[in-house]
Amino acid sequence: MSRPAVPLWLAHAFRAQRGPVPWSAVCRGALSAGPLLAAGLLAGQTALGVIAAIAAMLVGINDRPGSRRASVKRLGVPALAGALGLLLGTYAGQGLAAVPLTLALTALGLVAGGVSAVGPVASAAGTQLLVAASVGAGMPAAESGWLRAVAFLAGAGWLLVLRLALPSPGSLAGDFRFDGERQAVADVYDAIAALVAAVGGEHATARRAALTAALDHAQDALAGPRLRRYAGSAAERRLHARFAAALPLAEAATALYWVGEPVPARAAEGPRRLAAAVRGDTGTGPLPAPHRSAPAQRALDDALLGAADAFDRGEGAHRGLLGRRRGARHALRAALGAGGREYGLRVALCFGASAAIAQALHHSRWYGPHTHWYWLPATAVFLVKPDLGPLASRVLCRAAGTVLGAVVFAGFAALLPRPAGLIVLVAVCGAVIPVATRNFAALTAVVTVLVLALVMAGGEPQASVSRIGETLLACVLVLVVGHLPMPGERGGGVRARLTAAGGAAHAYLLHVLGESGDRAERWALRREAYRTLAEARTAIALAAAELPALARHTEGTDAVAEVLEQLVDTTTACAVHLDDTGRLTPRHLHQLREALGELEQRGMRVPVPAAA
Repeated sequence: MSRPAVPLWLAHAFRAQRGPVPWSAVCRGALSAGPLLAAGLLAGQTALGVIAAIAAMLVGINDRPGSRRASVKRLGVPALAGALGLLLGTYAGQGLAAVPLTLALTALGLVAGGVSAVGPVASAAGTQLLVAASVGAGMPAAESGWLRAVAFLAGAGWLLVLRLALPSPGSLAGDFRFDGERQAVADVYDAIAALVAAVGGEHATARRAALTAALDHAQDALAGPRLRRYAGSAAERRLHARFAAALPLAEAATALYWVGEPVPARAAEGPRRLAAAVRGDTGTGPLPAPHRSAPAQRALDDALLGAADAFDRGEGAHRGLLGRRRGARHALRAALGAGGREYGLRVALCFGASAAIAQALHHSRWYGPHTHWYWLPATAVFLVKPDLGPLASRVLCRAAGTVLGAVVFAGFAALLPRPAGLIVLVAVCGAVIPVATRNFAALTAVVTVLVLALVMAGGEPQASVSRIGETLLACVLVLVVGHLPMPGERGGGVRARLTAAGGAAHAYLLHVLGESGDRAERWALRREAYRTLAEARTAIALAAAELPALARHTEGTDAVAEVLEQLVDTTTACAVHLDDTGRLTPRHLHQLREALGELEQRGMRVPVPAAA
């Protein structure tokens, strides 16, 4: 007898990311919140020390693997938003009565929710803006708002300095400033080799998706801010050249995947040797002999020779090869589009309602021993975030993690000496956060222990029971709001990403069939097509794991994404074949027409180019 399948919304709660322990991030976490709290206590500024430690904790949650300079934006922008939120929240809490304060926080939630739809960094910024605003409004103190904001920036800046200054393990052999960039580019070549080796096999589709993820990661790693006015160091130019050399290789490997015929094993050896050269910052050495029996294989060998030449010369790459920058117009479109409006309304409703309920409980006689009411709205902000997983999964993880964290802290609070024991506990939690981010329940448990320790270090009584009650109340509130009908079409965020992916695929197809000789533009369009498609795939997977009442609104979108993926793969195969022969085969034309026709049947209109 077969066992019934576990529902997706339940299975998602138990998923955890895998990978090696990020020891460098663990060290940074241990050196951030705990020492900042200790410095505040020693200086007699406990409240400011607590705020600095909270800022370091929030930055630590965003401290993921990646390049150093890309971390300036990934960590710095949310930190600036958090400081602004703390400033606004403090002055609003000091100057407004309960009803005007609730309305102001609701309006802030509407803006932050819309901005969060722009992308991962904007989402983190919107979250920190609202969390810090609730802390500023709900944690009354003698310090002014600007002083609190400075303390917040100091705490966040301390961890960012650690991220930029401390070398990661294994990076001291070369220029450690670019260790994250080197690893990201090397992973691209490894992904190309894995795809070539898997062509014609059952794992080929997964390897093609892994190549897209590796290219996205490397593109982000190399897009960090330049620290010099001009072209940068030789190491930076060399990395850009090596990433640029990977793009035609990735294109040829995708064309081989589309053909579906296995290739000789030695074809994957060249990209593997290039990956080793990137990691060691060395030359390529001898490469395997070419195998040129088909257009895609000839393209792969030509790209391999071109890469070897680029590795030897080390010239800078054209900036356009990193893909198109998404500027202010794209951000505004995403924030004001269907996805941004829907998410903004839900965030505003959850944040405003939770702030109103928290203030009502705060003024009641049975609220509990503590006077700070920020926990309920701050919890609601995290729970309403769709990029942390499906709604039911988020609620289950948050509830379980809070209960576990509160129980664990209650035990520590009864045993640890104060304040030294609390400082050590905060430092340990800061070190564990980079590992705990792999599962939302684990992260919630660690953050709960850390926050409760900070609250007690700030002079508050032990508040584990009230935190559990407020978390469960926030869970119920977010579940209700998450199922409420909103103006516009439900699932607008998923459809907006699908529309963006369709537009990028169409632009790429037009360029290829137009037989333009600008290969840099073609590779940039190809990157945008695959990147937007990967973002749509992620949104669709999260929506499919919602409860049935929500998942039904995005049914069929996975099939549309699959057809779009076939269209982009076929376009890539067309580009390679046109380079080699100057014409398309009947198979290419049939696949293009079939994909375009199926998209039209499924309600996505992609104009058919005349050449197809």
